[in-house]
Amino acid sequence: MYRSIISTDGVLDAVIVLPGSKSMANRALILAALSEGTTLLEGVLDSEDTQVLAEALRQLGLEIQHHPTRQQMRVVGTRGIFPNQNVELYVGNSGTTARFLTALLAFSRGKYRIYGKPRMHERPIRDLVNALQSLDAKICYEEKDGFPPLSFSGIDQSFAESFTKTFTKTFTKTSTKTSTETIAGVKRTRSAIVSGSVSSQFLSALLMAAPLAAQSGDVELRLAGNLVSKPYIRMTLEMMKSFGVVAEITGDFETFRFAMGANYQTPQSYQIEPDASGASYFFAAAAVCGGSVTVPGLSRQSLQGDVAFVDCLEKMGCDVQWRPDSITVSRSPEKTLRGISVDMNSLSDTAQTLAATALFAEGSTEIMNMEHVRFKETDRITDLATELRRFGAVVDERPDGLRITPPQQLVPATVETYDDHRMAMSFAVVGLRLPGVVIKNPECTRKTFPDFFNLLDSLKKT
Repeated sequence: MYRSIISTDGVLDAVIVLPGSKSMANRALILAALSEGTTLLEGVLDSEDTQVLAEALRQLGLEIQHHPTRQQMRVVGTRGIFPNQNVELYVGNSGTTARFLTALLAFSRGKYRIYGKPRMHERPIRDLVNALQSLDAKICYEEKDGFPPLSFSGIDQSFAESFTKTFTKTFTKTSTKTSTETIAGVKRTRSAIVSGSVSSQFLSALLMAAPLAAQSGDVELRLAGNLVSKPYIRMTLEMMKSFGVVAEITGDFETFRFAMGANYQTPQSYQIEPDASGASYFFAAAAVCGGSVTVPGLSRQSLQGDVAFVDCLEKMGCDVQWRPDSITVSRSPEKTLRGISVDMNSLSDTAQTLAATALFAEGSTEIMNMEHVRFKETDRITDLATELRRFGAVVDERPDGLRITPPQQLVPATVETYDDHRMAMSFAVVGLRLPGVVIKNPECTRKTFPDFFNLLDSLKKT
């Protein structure tokens, strides 16, 4: 357990150097694996999620060298043709790993199995599987329909032969021209419809794997319904562009088209940005305690949409300074935080951070339009409401969010984390100002931010 014994004295004046983004690192690992040649990934954090994905790729036969102290990974890509073709892959509770690998393995000739922790087997994946099956993937549910574990029986032989033939011609040393050969000489377009209402990771997984399906014809992906966490799709597309693949997009992310023969090329090195979701806890610390916190390496130009979390803090009464290479959040101790009403659909990974901050605001805070977070590591609406009430807050739980009204006097509480890293980190910020807060199972932060509590404790010494 992590116990807040001493609250921060005075105001903060801290510069926090953060590890790299897990979301970017896991996308970069997939893109490097699908490229030909060696890619050096820099700024890679050493977390459970990145380790799980890297180990799964190693089990598929990829060569990956990890240098934690240098925050580097060196990946030798295999163009999506995996040396090991009969493997069981454990994904823990890593949603990105499960979803990205599902799309990746859908176009392999091998026979695979994906399984994870019990909570992973409760997280829906039907929308992604349906889309992949419409692209001829052979995927079966082993237990409950619509949920992992999953088994893969490989692409059909005619597609496999075309896939191998096209890649062989495309990735020769003497030519960089894209092959236009197709099955029986006939070009075809394969299409899939995917829902984005449960997780944007379904669409991200399909986008990254689409060039594999495009070796025998054009591929078109169409979005059905509303898309949650849209900034993550922008991140995926921009990262794909850095690896040489550009989608033809129509409308506001309505359709995505990939030309036959689209293939990834290694940029040789790729820099991972500091984790913007992780930055939210330290920006919130400035809001809660007063003073200022600066995070280098983030800016308005960041690929991560979660940098916009500071806009929420600004509405609550904080000052925000955007620089080309850093963001600073500050609050004068004489200035009171105020409650706000905010749509968190595109910032849902920071919703718990905002909820914890709301405990110190005057008036109520409404967090809306994030029903999809019920399917994360835990139900991040119901369970968040439960933990907020432990501090004395009045919480109105709604299907898509919460209304939080802080009490006149907060009471210290022991927080249940539900094996959810973001629950642990969000409520730990409360302990900076309220002595006696206890966080159960703080080790769950290893999923994305192993050094979190050491950095948090450094704030107390500021």
